[in-house]
Amino acid sequence: MALKPPATLKRKSTLPVWVSIGWRVVAVLALLALAVGVHWIERDGLKDTADGHVSLLDILYFTSISVTTTGYGDIVPVSNSARMFDAFVVTPIRVFVVLLFLGTAYNFVLQRTWDKWRMGVIQRALAGHIIVAGYGSTGSETVDELIARGADAGRIVVIDPNEDALSRAKACGCIVLQADATRDQTLNDVRIGNAELMIVCAGRDDTSILITLTARHLAPEMPISVIVRNEDNEFPARAAGATTVVNPVSVAGLLLASSCNGPHLADYLTDLASIHGEVELAERLVLPEEIGKPLAAIQSGLGVRIYRGGAHYGHKAPEAARLQAGDQIVEIVTA
Repeated sequence: MALKPPATLKRKSTLPVWVSIGWRVVAVLALLALAVGVHWIERDGLKDTADGHVSLLDILYFTSISVTTTGYGDIVPVSNSARMFDAFVVTPIRVFVVLLFLGTAYNFVLQRTWDKWRMGVIQRALAGHIIVAGYGSTGSETVDELIARGADAGRIVVIDPNEDALSRAKACGCIVLQADATRDQTLNDVRIGNAELMIVCAGRDDTSILITLTARHLAPEMPISVIVRNEDNEFPARAAGATTVVNPVSVAGLLLASSCNGPHLADYLTDLASIHGEVELAERLVLPEEIGKPLAAIQSGLGVRIYRGGAHYGHKAPEAARLQAGDQIVEIVTA
């Protein structure tokens, strides 16, 4: 069994970019100063093949070409102490300086250029995708359920400011963006105008409602599902443009109340909501061959409700006796 690496505490660096670069420059200069100082002390152990005299300028020159691995051979160490110093001190300094400069170039130039290019490639391919704003406990469960229902993880875009949460989402195969989903630029970056739907579970009702308002402003026709924990916030969420509002407290209350009427009712309701159950709820548009027939006559499952003209009707309602074009059917099907 593989050993799990220990967890580490992390936080975002508060240092500006110029300070981060500055301390690296200072570190390189300090190491060069150390090498110059020791070479000056050990100058008798160096030989200048040009004029036989080793000056301070020769020391600066020899140290710089040694650290940069150039080495023209015009100044060489001849004493054992000078050779040992070059072997065991200058060589590690040389490796450290090279790695430091390569790391700096990668962090501040190559990585940003690469990330920008990759983002452009991903953005051009984004169409018909699902946006999930917030990858906490609810968001992660939602993504897991979507994947279990057959959704392609590569079509799910997760937005969250938390790096650790995005690492988990990325491990599932999702596209991730570390940003604030309440901002227009963030939602434009994930091509919200081309998205199939959006799920908002930011963890705070006010944040979720603000995200919903921003998303609705940018995508007037896109379905938006949002979770709110306070019943008083259900109406503001709908007013902000949410197509579906889910209150986990109300859902839990319904399950608990149902369990009082029978020990198996809550299990069955859970089966209906989960892909892992034996049955599940499905919603679809009425088929052409079903138009004119009663809801009870559909063959794909057990019809329980239809949606027509903004209203809903149960399977016993007169409106369900004759299906019409454009009806949305809610049915119970075999999982």
